[in-house]
Amino acid sequence: MAWIFILEDEEAIGNMIAMNLRVAGHEPVLFADGLAAERSLPGDHFYDLAILDVMVPGRDGFQLLEALRPYGIPALFLTARDDISSKLKGLTGGAEDYMVKPFEVLELLVRVDKILARASRGEPILRVLDLEISQEEHRVRKAGKEVPLKPMEFALLVALAKNKNIAVSREDLIGLVWGSGYLGETRTVDVHIGQLRKKLGLHEAIKTIPKLGYRLEEP
Repeated sequence: MAWIFILEDEEAIGNMIAMNLRVAGHEPVLFADGLAAERSLPGDHFYDLAILDVMVPGRDGFQLLEALRPYGIPALFLTARDDISSKLKGLTGGAEDYMVKPFEVLELLVRVDKILARASRGEPILRVLDLEISQEEHRVRKAGKEVPLKPMEFALLVALAKNKNIAVSREDLIGLVWGSGYLGETRTVDVHIGQLRKKLGLHEAIKTIPKLGYRLEEP
């Protein structure tokens, strides 16, 4: 599952994209205004991919592409702007792909999967504090020594590591780790956080953010 940021001011198109991404197992977050979209970036969500329209209110897709760069979020343009100068501006500006409307949903989903696959291959090992987290092997080493974790503990650690120094709400952690269809209580996050703190000695590094969630801190 990936968190996917969608900038699309045509409600019907935005809802259609979001619906199909959910069916594909992803978690879309839809914005119709560029300024509102930009304000969400330093917040609770850490996006795996952005799908950007160009002609939207507030800040356009090209401006949003610049705002995404510090967060390392890959982008795909999906727009009616089919002139070569716009395509070059998007691709040379750092976008992974550029699609022109009208479009086929299946093609969009294939391109999304390819971008996500490239991004995950580029970062098979996460390093934070004295931890080495191998996403391919599902193994964690602390100061070189392997520490066994249960599957959900490992997934939670990956979510925190990818968002290090960012406060992540319990609800977002539920979505990232257990999926948007999870019907249990958010307390399960607290239980798993307790296990991570104990097993990996992260009592000081995993901070509790009152009335929100948690943040994994690295100086």
